[in-house]
Amino acid sequence: MFTVHRFRWTQSKQFEVSSLNYKAIAFFDLDGTLLDQNSQITPEVADGMLRLKANGVLPVIATGRTEIEILDIRKAAHIDSNIVMNGAYIRVDGQEVYSDLIPKAQIEKMYHAVLDHGDQLAYYNEGAIWCTGHSEDLIGAYTFIHSKIPPIDPQGFQNKPVNMLLVLGREYRDFYEENFPAFDFYRNTPYSMDTVKKGISKGAAVKILQEKTGLTNLPTYGFGDGPNDVALLGACDHKIAMGNAGEELKQMADFVTKKNTEGGILHALEHFQLI
Repeated sequence: MFTVHRFRWTQSKQFEVSSLNYKAIAFFDLDGTLLDQNSQITPEVADGMLRLKANGVLPVIATGRTEIEILDIRKAAHIDSNIVMNGAYIRVDGQEVYSDLIPKAQIEKMYHAVLDHGDQLAYYNEGAIWCTGHSEDLIGAYTFIHSKIPPIDPQGFQNKPVNMLLVLGREYRDFYEENFPAFDFYRNTPYSMDTVKKGISKGAAVKILQEKTGLTNLPTYGFGDGPNDVALLGACDHKIAMGNAGEELKQMADFVTKKNTEGGILHALEHFQLI
């Protein structure tokens, strides 16, 4: 077990610390991983997170969603650390650690291209989501993850910070990848693509979190099921794919656990003796 610390930012942006004993960090994707089929935390998983923390493991949510969408999930899971927007924003022990913003000029170009192709665009920061308009695909995307339909504010990016974009549409992925090489695109629902600056990923965020907090010597465990979890598992010492994961993730995993709807999280935590 490694002696590490709980962190709190001071006004000078330095960590104040109080001694804690952590022996590992566990990073959990949400949809298809930590959540059930209704995008909820089950009582069994909530109890597992408490047992995990009591055993000296720091749990961190790692998701494509943003914080405003997961506040109830965090509370239900007893977790106050997260990587959100596919790595564009990090919070540890309730305190902001990292925030990467997309330049307005890049957003403006994306805005025109998306509307020209008949798609819609959603904008994300840690506290808000808004969009260019409501379409069948947009409604389908947010219904798919049991999340609220965002309000319309097409030009809101002009006066609000943006960490991540969501392209709402079922076609044109090749067009976007060819014409926007400064971005990475992750299709995580049939209706939408998470869109972040090139190099931003859950995996890159794992390393940033460790460097910012000094938790560089702890073993790491990554749990996921989707394409945006490839980088997450790749950055972790122990790679766990859910039973419902895609084949690419299963091939790179050290351990394939049960499905998220069949107790897969607890099965894996017990397998690695984390609880």
